[in-house]
Amino acid sequence: MTMTAVTPFHSRQNPPLPKNWEQLFAAVLSDARMSGTAFGTVVLHVAPESAIGGPLALVKTGDMIILDTAARKLELDVPAEEIERRRKAFVPPKPAFERGYGKLYIDHVTQADKGVDFDFLKGSSGTPPSKFSF
Repeated sequence: MTMTAVTPFHSRQNPPLPKNWEQLFAAVLSDARMSGTAFGTVVLHVAPESAIGGPLALVKTGDMIILDTAARKLELDVPAEEIERRRKAFVPPKPAFERGYGKLYIDHVTQADKGVDFDFLKGSSGTPPSKFSF
């Protein structure tokens, strides 16, 4: 089990590159789709995304996160009352697009745990996404 203080970065930001070797052993947690994260423990596609109020939107710098890969557990180690206070105070960011494909994507592409596909194609074809990638 790993427990680490974090500096959060969200779907519209790339994580900063490590400044020293010790940081290479810290876990990377993100709701983003990223490349170049081929070192250490990496948890991507946390859903729902922070932009719509997902769990990473509630993380503050210095918060402790419990990651137990064997038990498939990812938990923000903050009192429930504080999490609820943060949830009530959350204000979603202004959408980056007001029209075009960007707007279509924002409005109709499902979250990672639902397959990252257009919602209007659900049930049309293909195999539902597996809960586990291994």
